[in-house]
Amino acid sequence: MDEAITIHQIYLSSGHDFKGRFNKGRLNNGVQRVDSVECVEGRGLVGDRYFDFKEDYKGQVSLMSAEAIEAMESDLNLKVGDRSDFRRNVIVSGADLNALVGIDFRIGEVELRGVEQCKPCFWMDEAIGEGAYAALEGRGGLRCRILKSGVLRKGETTIQTLAR
Repeated sequence: MDEAITIHQIYLSSGHDFKGRFNKGRLNNGVQRVDSVECVEGRGLVGDRYFDFKEDYKGQVSLMSAEAIEAMESDLNLKVGDRSDFRRNVIVSGADLNALVGIDFRIGEVELRGVEQCKPCFWMDEAIGEGAYAALEGRGGLRCRILKSGVLRKGETTIQTLAR
């Protein structure tokens, strides 16, 4: 597979807003929008909360589909004000992210392995809107390991599955 995709947004955050926060309230760590980000093999995105989080961490970078966001908005009859509220690193269109679980692939110069779907958490109802948690089931995004370092950039690029 070699398909055209678009990287719409790239987000980094130095801290967690929801992780480990059950019954404690949301933290409000800032989110930085960037036009490009350095992806470091086995470590994560430079400047992000998951950089060097754990050895071989399965969520070194998270992707989310713009089409999934639009479908959720349609299902719930709401408009997401800020896509950074999903707490995913990269918003793309043109790729079936669920089909990449267990697959090695390249976006631009960066090689990734799709590890698992990002499961939405109950906080999505607070961050996005009532019903978002349920509406995102099966379309919450993709957690990836970085296999080959490089830079991801906003804009048009390609996604290519890799034979290993």
